Amino acid sequence: MKRLLGKNVDELKDIAREAGLPQFAGKQIADWLYHKKVRTIDEMTNLSKAGRERLAAEWEVGVAPALQCISSVDGTRKYLFPVKCSHRRGLAMDENDSNTEESAVESVMIPDGDRKTLCVSSQAGCRMGCRFCMTGRQGFHGNLSAADIISQYISVDESDSLTNTVFMGMGEPLDNYENVFRAIEILTADWGFGWSPKRITLSTIGVLPNLRRFLDETRCHLAVSMHDPFADERGSLMPVQNPYPLKEVLDLIREYDFSGQRRVSFEYTMFAGFNDSKRHADAIIRMLKGLECRVNLIRFHKIPDFPYDCSPEPVMELFRDRISSAGITATIRASRGEDIYAACGMLAGEHGKE
Repeated sequence: MKRLLGKNVDELKDIAREAGLPQFAGKQIADWLYHKKVRTIDEMTNLSKAGRERLAAEWEVGVAPALQCISSVDGTRKYLFPVKCSHRRGLAMDENDSNTEESAVESVMIPDGDRKTLCVSSQAGCRMGCRFCMTGRQGFHGNLSAADIISQYISVDESDSLTNTVFMGMGEPLDNYENVFRAIEILTADWGFGWSPKRITLSTIGVLPNLRRFLDETRCHLAVSMHDPFADERGSLMPVQNPYPLKEVLDLIREYDFSGQRRVSFEYTMFAGFNDSKRHADAIIRMLKGLECRVNLIRFHKIPDFPYDCSPEPVMELFRDRISSAGITATIRASRGEDIYAACGMLAGEHGKE
């Protein structure tokens, strides 16, 4: 059965017409999907009964309920969702393609006062292979469709009270750009969720061709995974440094204006004795000089077979203060959900549970 979820309003108008409904019914279907968040076609009561029956003969809404939800002592909640993945690259996913497989991914809801942020996944596993990341350790199992990305927003218990979202769950969002862009379109369009782009942040390790597209085609915030300012050290942690060097990523970012509504931040996971010295802090200062940005220092959460531990808190504070003293905003990100393996770099989905 084909899924309506993940379709844009023009596609829904075509689907309505093919089902013998007036073309304007496409906008009504979009309202049911993305505003009212129904689970069945039969709930679309302003469509004729006969029209709903013709529609349901080929289509379903396609929301996938969570398989599991685990709560942390700090209020963070981790959801496990079934997904249908594709190994095709560069195109929006056709869920009827034979080259798909069943999998499961995790997303995380992080409460913080009045804010509720959903950290969503865009791939099952990841092909980027960062050594300190559990998702990268499990390898690549496929791209999520826009339907499976949007389903995460609808299926969480907090769906109606979400205030923000980050594409920072499993996978590299810019490695699945077509489906991620389609999801962002649905989140921000008037006929979709109607969110401001300021509520959305995309986190990337710097996939350059699609990074330019993201900066040109959206107004969402950007977070770049830096983790080390020195090319050789970063390359030992992150294979992406070879095809897409951090310097080239920064050169591209400097072409855009981040002094207004759009923000850019740099994520920096701290490893004791590896990337937490005065030398590293000073290199970051030189690298980011003149760029309106912030640096988020992240506590490393220990994973098997990785040699480093998290930098001690006093070291992190000195590192933060040295960067801040140069006029660059630096913060230590609060660690959330570590007890349920929901913190940064710990998501694994159905893979790697052992």
